[in-house]
Amino acid sequence: MGFPGTWMTESESVVYRVVPKCACSTIGQILYYSDHGQFFDGDIHDATSGLHKWALPDSQDKIVRAVQGQETYAFTCVRNPYTRVLSSFFDKICGIQRNGKRYRGNLVPRLIYDYGIDVGGDDGKQEFDQIKSFRRFLLFVRDTIRFRRPMDPDIHWSATSGHVSTFICNGGRYNKVIWTERFNEGMQDVLNTIETPHQVDLATIPRFNESEGHGPKRAHPVEDYFDDLSMHLVYEIYKRDFEVFKYDVDNPANKMPVGEIDLDEVHAKLGE
Repeated sequence: MGFPGTWMTESESVVYRVVPKCACSTIGQILYYSDHGQFFDGDIHDATSGLHKWALPDSQDKIVRAVQGQETYAFTCVRNPYTRVLSSFFDKICGIQRNGKRYRGNLVPRLIYDYGIDVGGDDGKQEFDQIKSFRRFLLFVRDTIRFRRPMDPDIHWSATSGHVSTFICNGGRYNKVIWTERFNEGMQDVLNTIETPHQVDLATIPRFNESEGHGPKRAHPVEDYFDDLSMHLVYEIYKRDFEVFKYDVDNPANKMPVGEIDLDEVHAKLGE
């Protein structure tokens, strides 16, 4: 299986396991800058040079050696399951993508037909009942993850712990897991520990939110989207995420972690 979703600087200063919807565009640009002294011109996910990626065949041997040797600093970044799945809904389901089309072709029309979801019209700009549609989307997410129907789960809403675990199960070990909600603090810890060709000043780094503007603006506070049933579904889907990354399952309004991540626990529970 190897190391899907794993990136590494060309200088081999650091290895990063990408988790979708968890500041991955910003982290990728920081890694690119740390090697080259400039940002990649475009979406870092489109870069085919300047950064080793598992998806690039020429990078795979280097990544395997670095990860399995466990001498290169390795980290990943996680996010509160409530805000992450909500972000996925607005970006991937309601939004028009960079290519001017809906995400994954016939996915949205199928959701409209099978689950009664509204996405704000053809351009995503009309008003609609966001809360009602999101809760129906959650049923779809549960079906994809629990039953793999009507399709396999998408990387943008499949559990963070699932992404993080493949790295461990195939012989890797993390030196750090940072929270999106405390990004500067965690990323600074990473940068303080590694040696890079170019120094990175986090205070001046822009946020590369490549999904921003794809979909309609969220009209309500996070907690309004989750009633008792929705919270139960989210816990059913993302139980391990809440447990190992220390998020508050009882209060969707609290996006901040409620404890410290225990790396030994992460490796023990996600390496099974």
